[in-house]
Amino acid sequence: MPIEIVETKAAYQGWCRLLVLTIVLADATSVRREVEDHGNAASVLPYDPVRKTAILVRQFRAPVFFASNQEETLEAIAGIVERGSAGDTARREALEEAGLKLATLEHVATGWTMPGLSTERMDLYLAAYAEADRISPGGGSADEHERISVVEIGLQRLAEMADAGELTDIKTLALVQTLRLRRPDLFER
Repeated sequence: MPIEIVETKAAYQGWCRLLVLTIVLADATSVRREVEDHGNAASVLPYDPVRKTAILVRQFRAPVFFASNQEETLEAIAGIVERGSAGDTARREALEEAGLKLATLEHVATGWTMPGLSTERMDLYLAAYAEADRISPGGGSADEHERISVVEIGLQRLAEMADAGELTDIKTLALVQTLRLRRPDLFER
């Protein structure tokens, strides 16, 4: 017997959708699961191979604050794919959040961010940039009440933070570690 969704109820509709699914499993057991239907997203870690720096953003995240009282996260640039491709989204978010115009993106992976809860799949990218690519201050979208601070950080310091467990955003950690594997020369003293 194949697994089958026999009922889908919307519990909430807003920035995301919260669904309650009734699923019949292969052994005929019926289970109920809550699902946050979020859509796809994209994230990019821009890095300057000449100056050996990366650009991250600091911002308030309500779930993080709720769970830990941590007021800001330090993370790679990211956003929901609303139109166009994931690559288009990564470029648009880099410009909006960090004032950074990116050309070439290097795709790292596409993966489920929270497969036990969410439908979100995220495309992860690395992108080289130069100082001249910073064309505006960034700061995020005013209509979304984003208060984003742009942080340019040395790659050696970023590696130290990864090794010390200080990078608490998983997409950022995955991108930093991937860059370390692909370009170890950028992390040498």
